[in-house]
Amino acid sequence: MTQKIILNIKCLDQMGIVADVTRFLYDSDFNIIESTQFNDANSKQFFMRIEAENLKADIDDLTRYLAETFYNIANKYNIEFTFYDANKPIRTLLMVSKLDHCLEDVLHRYRLNSLNIEITSIVSNHLNAKRIADFNNLPFHHLPISKDTKDQQEAKLRKIIENENAGLIILARYMQILSDKISAEYSGRIINIHHSFLPSFKGARPYHQAYGRGVKIIGATAHYVTKDLDEGPIIEQDIEHITHAMVPKELIAIGRDIERRVLSRAIRHHTEHRIIIDENRTIILR
Repeated sequence: MTQKIILNIKCLDQMGIVADVTRFLYDSDFNIIESTQFNDANSKQFFMRIEAENLKADIDDLTRYLAETFYNIANKYNIEFTFYDANKPIRTLLMVSKLDHCLEDVLHRYRLNSLNIEITSIVSNHLNAKRIADFNNLPFHHLPISKDTKDQQEAKLRKIIENENAGLIILARYMQILSDKISAEYSGRIINIHHSFLPSFKGARPYHQAYGRGVKIIGATAHYVTKDLDEGPIIEQDIEHITHAMVPKELIAIGRDIERRVLSRAIRHHTEHRIIIDENRTIILR
């Protein structure tokens, strides 16, 4: 298999960055097959994603080797950078409560090999999803939670994440609020799908709220989880136009379809390493 790498960089915009970075890859026997960059006129920041394939070398830990040899350029321009193995799927933990439409969609795409993930297990605070885990031959962890057991439940969750070496946690309609501690510990590694076009209609029964307000669009938002509830960096959003004639049941059906496609696009962006987090926003180098 051809060794492919992805390099993401972030730094202040300066002359010579692209020339030096591409020369480095050329000298390391890499052929660039995709390159995307963004210059932020407001912050003067420069963002770049390069995907390249190795033509000659056969190095076991290629990303580590590249990171070590890239430091001269990184220091010259004060670059924040990460090398990724493009062929390596991200070990992914799925979390869900009772609603399973997003979970089923992710599993379907996983079976079709359309997402660069390796699902390690399914975690839920209910037993509803056990049959889905069994059908897909995946381990299932039942972690019930109450106000008095939240700390113990999250300790068990943390142990599962570490034991399974999960690099990504997907909240596929997991309807519990994660603690500030675990949100910070796995910052940039937890993706949530929110059942509204944030920041509108937070909380319970969002489609009933939308119906009562006579809205003309509904949507969904995928974002990274932070300690600030539903205010983490937004990855993907989508909407559908609706009319006054639609009742909440119809809005729910439309909304669930939006949630599925928004979450899958967010997962794809993340697992293809197209996202660079810049404070509380995302730069997505498509």
